[in-house]
Amino acid sequence: MSLFVEPKERADSFSSSSTTAPTSPQENEKLAGFDISDDDVEKLRSPDELDVRFDEDEADALLRREADGRRLEDSPSPPKTSFTTALMWMAVNTIATIGIVFTNKAIFSDQSLKLAQLSFAGFHFFLTWLTLWTISRPAFAFFTPRRVSLRDILPLSIAMALNVILPNLSLAFSSITFYQLARILLTPTVAFLNYLLYSSRLPLPAILALIPACAGVALVSYYDSLPADNQTVTTTSPLGILFALLGVFASSLYTIWIAAYHRRLQMSSMQLLLNQSPVAFVALLYVIPFVDVFPESVGSVPMARWGLVLLSGLFASLINISQFFIVAQTGPVSSTVVGHVKTCTIVAMGWVVSGRGVGDWSVVGVVVALGGIIAYSIVMLREKAREGRR
Repeated sequence: MSLFVEPKERADSFSSSSTTAPTSPQENEKLAGFDISDDDVEKLRSPDELDVRFDEDEADALLRREADGRRLEDSPSPPKTSFTTALMWMAVNTIATIGIVFTNKAIFSDQSLKLAQLSFAGFHFFLTWLTLWTISRPAFAFFTPRRVSLRDILPLSIAMALNVILPNLSLAFSSITFYQLARILLTPTVAFLNYLLYSSRLPLPAILALIPACAGVALVSYYDSLPADNQTVTTTSPLGILFALLGVFASSLYTIWIAAYHRRLQMSSMQLLLNQSPVAFVALLYVIPFVDVFPESVGSVPMARWGLVLLSGLFASLINISQFFIVAQTGPVSSTVVGHVKTCTIVAMGWVVSGRGVGDWSVVGVVVALGGIIAYSIVMLREKAREGRR
């Protein structure tokens, strides 16, 4: 999630450690079950067209649709940049997405901050609002802000909060490798919900590719949760698995639901997020005193840890800004490749810092899961190319 504007790693331009979501920019991996009437919902064609990331997801897909020529009239296009500049922003987005996951994991490793999840999410929501408010000013004019009533935006803001908090809780109680791989389940979950709600079907090869992806995550879940003989090895607790599954379900519903809001309110992703963030922040203020467990004092937490909190906020802002530039400069293939690079990098680095050996059985699940989701992306890209030629 990330407040990330990512996902699997794309977070609705909203970032949290939930990156993004990472899946491809068309999937994810961006932050609750609510009823939606058929009149309010735009029929979704496939989960590969959605964006989920804070991990970076639904915002990326919606922004891409705008960049393809369906941008709302009152949302100016991103500034045109050279290929070198676009490449720079892609690098910034990749580094920030990877950085926010490891930074948040380090923060949650501190027992005094581990259960202050709502406060941490509120901090990210505030920074997301501040970032978007700044870049919407006339001096930057990345997009034109629009206001929406509290009644309209409150339910979506609560859903966004769940989309961020649940994945962050999963990160706090699991290894980075499992946390990131679990976000892969976002794709099959969105596909399943699409089928239940809108009878939207995936091509058979895509369905077959998702089977090993899910099987690989199941293997990692089992072996990563086993007690380790070496106390230095990071493992995943049953609570981490539970939060991961709840987070995937919440993110999937949010991904589908935000498309309905985008259509009904006729607002771009940036405009929606600018309205959501402050509402989510204020709503959390009413709950934080009853839920969060705070440190005994500010001084009881090392200054270096507070520095990481600020660094996490900086990464979130960079994700939000860079996402705005790269969606208009990269095609679906480039975006998919970058998404998988982020996923594979986070998984590999997470494996290294976890202390596990190459001979650990979890590595089989990692390879199978990554292979499955990459195969799925290839199938969907070919399907889109085939549709484009018709």
